[in-house]
Amino acid sequence: MSDNAGTPSGQPEAGGARGSGRALGPASGSSPTGRGRARRRRRWACGTGLAAAGALVAAGWAVYLKLDGNITPDEAAAAELERFEEDRPTALVKGARNILLIGSDSRAGEENGRYGRDPGTERSDTAILLHLSAGRRSATAVSIPRDLMVEVPDCRRPDGSRSEPAFTSFNSAFEVGGSACSIRTVEKLTGIRVDHHVVVDFAGFKDMVDAVDGVEVCLREPVDDEDADLRLPAGRVTLTGEQALGYVRARKTLGDGSDTGRMERQQRFLGALVTKVRSNGVLLNPVKLYPVLDAATSSLTTDPELASLRGLYELARGLREIPTEDVRFLTVPRESYAEDVNRDQLAQPAAARLFERLRTDAPVAVRTERDGEAAEKESGEPSGDPSPAPTFSGNTAAEGACA
Repeated sequence: MSDNAGTPSGQPEAGGARGSGRALGPASGSSPTGRGRARRRRRWACGTGLAAAGALVAAGWAVYLKLDGNITPDEAAAAELERFEEDRPTALVKGARNILLIGSDSRAGEENGRYGRDPGTERSDTAILLHLSAGRRSATAVSIPRDLMVEVPDCRRPDGSRSEPAFTSFNSAFEVGGSACSIRTVEKLTGIRVDHHVVVDFAGFKDMVDAVDGVEVCLREPVDDEDADLRLPAGRVTLTGEQALGYVRARKTLGDGSDTGRMERQQRFLGALVTKVRSNGVLLNPVKLYPVLDAATSSLTTDPELASLRGLYELARGLREIPTEDVRFLTVPRESYAEDVNRDQLAQPAAARLFERLRTDAPVAVRTERDGEAAEKESGEPSGDPSPAPTFSGNTAAEGACA
């Protein structure tokens, strides 16, 4: 009888079946070992990935906390405004926002101290009321002249005392009572509710310009201004932060030396800065965005609601899609003050019309001097059909500083 007798055809021997693991040891034994190595590699890769992800999250959180901590909340202004809440205007259009932007000429700190020797005094070198329409279809920035004669209410001074109400120049409001006094003055002047405010100083402005690698302007002739420490050739020039500060503050050697020319220059520069940020891929490039955010947040004092990255993001998010031609800049309609030619007063009825349109979130149209309609724009009275909305002298971000 053969050795296979009693074994069904095609079946291995019983011993072989039970010992198949041993009989096939070299081939079969390698499989579990390989699977183990693969599992260990997957676990190692997974662990490494989780560690890397954790490191990125930690780094991102550290960056967020740093930027978030850069912003200074203006708690004193919030408390002062709360005190006078019943006297403040009511917001009329849901979703629209009005932000008072204040450029402070504070000499406090080493950087700001380079521009003067009066560290105890802080004035509003620039004031712009920025209106963001509901739905963020447009943005309108209205410059308020420093020398505009206005009613300044009684305000809380830094030492806790209160000032007396006065009819005086607009920039004295910030000097007397800081941002809260400026806000109450603007609200009394315009009837517009100020929802937020942002204060930026000299150093912050320079850092912002440097963070976007400079901003291009066009000069008809060379500039040599000793007071502004500014020396520039004619033609297209990319300004550094230091040069940009001199450019927007200079009076004697640029334009006609008036505050009017200075404000128009500031408006065009801000338009060029907006365009640079949007066209340079800054908003979508973390490497470029971080220094811009760091520079911006380090120099900002805002109302508590805005004093966080979340608050600023919510504000900026709605601005990204506004076409540059719908970002408009103009100066409040004004004329020489009757009792002092070195001061301004509101030009009526044009100023009242502008404030009403901003208050009700109605469109505001601007035209430049190049349109050859300067007289019409200053008065706010369009020629021809009286039904169109009034048009005001100004420009848009699409024009920039080289328009």
